[in-house]
Amino acid sequence: MSSAYPPIPAALEGSALVAEYAARTAGSARLATRARSMFPSGITHDARYIEPHGIYVTHAEGSHKWDVDGNEYVDYPGGHGALIHGHSHPDIVQAVQEQIGKGVHYGASSELELEWADCIQKLVPGAERIRFTNSGTESTQLALRLARAATGRSKVVRLMGHFHGWHDHAASGFLGQYDGSAARGVPDAVAREVILVPPGDVAAAAEALDEDIAAVILEPTGSIWGQVPVTPDYVRRLRELTAANGTLLIFDEVISGFRCAPGGAQQALGVTADLVALGKIVAGGLAGAAVAGRADVFAAMDFRQAAAAQVEKVFHMGTYNAAPATCAAGIACLRLVDSTDACQQAINYGDGLIEALNQVFAEEGVAWVSYGTFGGFHVFLNPEGIDTNRHRIEAGQYDRATLKAPVPAAISLKLRIGMLLHGVDIQGWPGAPVSAAHTEADRDQTVHAFRQTIHALRQEGDLP
Repeated sequence: MSSAYPPIPAALEGSALVAEYAARTAGSARLATRARSMFPSGITHDARYIEPHGIYVTHAEGSHKWDVDGNEYVDYPGGHGALIHGHSHPDIVQAVQEQIGKGVHYGASSELELEWADCIQKLVPGAERIRFTNSGTESTQLALRLARAATGRSKVVRLMGHFHGWHDHAASGFLGQYDGSAARGVPDAVAREVILVPPGDVAAAAEALDEDIAAVILEPTGSIWGQVPVTPDYVRRLRELTAANGTLLIFDEVISGFRCAPGGAQQALGVTADLVALGKIVAGGLAGAAVAGRADVFAAMDFRQAAAAQVEKVFHMGTYNAAPATCAAGIACLRLVDSTDACQQAINYGDGLIEALNQVFAEEGVAWVSYGTFGGFHVFLNPEGIDTNRHRIEAGQYDRATLKAPVPAAISLKLRIGMLLHGVDIQGWPGAPVSAAHTEADRDQTVHAFRQTIHALRQEGDLP
């Protein structure tokens, strides 16, 4: 079997833009070549896949990070959305450093767990009980298991394109398999327990809610942090429908938690779910997450209550659940969320960036549209040239197929490279969450990077 690695995509061949990027990131290129002998695609997270290679970072502070070649970037991925306060906030750094000196793993409970849970209960509506996990994937997986245990039902309704981690009940229907078939590596029997409905379609959700539906789970602002928005009215209707059917409503707030408002989407939308999956910000950027919600649902995990009811307890362990350093980071982070206007700062910055980007797109004569709510931005690359604007998109007028319509590879691949070349790192969808650490200078640089990338795409014949 040949060990040769496939060449770069044809869309990048002969590109002056890509050649300039490769020359500026030679150190990252060398590390990427080494990584391909260790990791599939040379990466440890699918979202870090960039052609011809991504950057290798040495350190970060505030809203910026630096790579092995000494290049500085305005950073938007922000720990994949975990860093509402930016990189290395002094309060969080101090809390973690102090705790590491006291021990990294006790193999026992600590008072820090209680303080962390207190912070969550103070901020998150309906958080009567909490269970700590290690990732957003673990949190949604546990939430679904609790819903099935509490209701005695087996099936789950999900919205097409909504992301809930990579466990088997969430793998299909995110990037594909919208017909309900199983994603590669997932048993058909598991996929049959998941009912997929189009987001925003109340009638389809109502039709799916039969007597065997344990839960409806969704990203309450829309898939991929609102790239395909759902309206508050739609979320409220789901709350009404699930309550009437005895079905649990689960909010996946791994991204939206502590961003839409200090209390997350529940506070911002005025809708309280039965369970909420939390991650990223909840642990201050460390590897930690949680499930929170109704006490009667969590009774299934309680040793005494399960024994008194003569039912099997829902099993749940996790070596690093509520690890002391994670608790310390989470406490420091959430206290900042509670005592500052970090959420509003991020929301204001994101809104200003969206308006500035749309001005650039208009000036440059491209049909791109920037949009987003609650401190995040997206760019609709609009391959069909639809006459629209941010407000129509945010109002939920377009479906998933429209907003995620395929874009020529030359544009989608080179856009990310062009932004990096001009000192800005965004997520590949394209867009990103923002943080309270981003500044007016960051916004100006981001706008400039988009403008220069549009110019480069035109020079290479990828844009008219």
